[in-house]
Amino acid sequence: MRVAIIHYWLIGMRGGEKVLEAICEIFPDADIYTHVCDPTAISDTIKLHRIQTSFIGALPYARKMYKQYLPFMPMALEQIDLSSYDLVISSESGPAKGIIPTSPSIHLCYCHSPMRYVWNMYKKYYDSSGLMTRLVMPPLAHYLRTWDVATANRVDDFIANSKTVAHRIKTYYRRDATVIHPPVDTGAFLPVARSELADYHLMVGELVSYKRPELAVEAFNRSRSKLVVIGGGELLEHLRRIAGPTVTILGPQPFEVLKYHYARCKALVFPGEEDFGIVPVEAMASGRPVIAFGRGGATETVVDNRTGVFFTDQTVDALIDAVERLECLHLDPADAVARANDFRREVFVDKFREFVTEATRNERALRA
Repeated sequence: MRVAIIHYWLIGMRGGEKVLEAICEIFPDADIYTHVCDPTAISDTIKLHRIQTSFIGALPYARKMYKQYLPFMPMALEQIDLSSYDLVISSESGPAKGIIPTSPSIHLCYCHSPMRYVWNMYKKYYDSSGLMTRLVMPPLAHYLRTWDVATANRVDDFIANSKTVAHRIKTYYRRDATVIHPPVDTGAFLPVARSELADYHLMVGELVSYKRPELAVEAFNRSRSKLVVIGGGELLEHLRRIAGPTVTILGPQPFEVLKYHYARCKALVFPGEEDFGIVPVEAMASGRPVIAFGRGGATETVVDNRTGVFFTDQTVDALIDAVERLECLHLDPADAVARANDFRREVFVDKFREFVTEATRNERALRA
């Protein structure tokens, strides 16, 4: 089969790009279509493929201002010529699934989430925006929602990265989805001996409002316990300003530093609600437990009272209580590692390949 992969944009190597990388390994001859591409920011595995950008990539400052061009992305997707492909795989989080497949081709969509900024997180984005953005957001979001729902009918089968996302697909698109969790490179992380463990907790991730990093900082300020924060983002300087003497904000760090802290922290603190959340799995692969907000993807990876604990309210008191509850438990690091291995890369590859084989066979049978 001739295979095309549609990915929203290629300006870094986050969770969506890790999924794309694994799909590229399954289909080494596939062509990639995207809105914007920064070759310096993507892996060699992805760069081995022929990458073609939509007209968005030719617009001024597209690599930095790509989100400002969101209103034009539906039109850009619909201009991509996919007539020579047998199989089209869209990787959806920003606009990607809205391509127009030709009738002989089969269109499968791996959905990281329906567009958050027009669906489940619209109010949060709206409230945190400036005046001009708030003026244009309601009509723009309405247009994008209408287009987004209509283009769900252009997909033959959906894959969701979690049960949480599968529920959103059902709610917004009225479509069922098969859950295949994203791949995690669990083999890159190793536990250390108990004697090497440190006396601090760890928070890792992009420091943006919906991930609620300020909740962790405020909780550890109050409890006067040690917290190390790794990650960059729009809230980095704000967190540095509010951090007390027991909170260390390291900012973005190379992988070796991240790996070091994963293995030695008392536990990972995960205060936000994620679609899936690779960070808790990486912590468990390092043998460390997770203190997570009990909603979203973390509920599908962390096992309560075995590989971590949950807190049910996003409040400082609830997080402090969860930290104290974990202190009373004696969890086995081997259980955390075993759980993390359920999400290793090989599992994803096998499940994804099996899904594509079955979906294409069934779709061809329906069309015969």
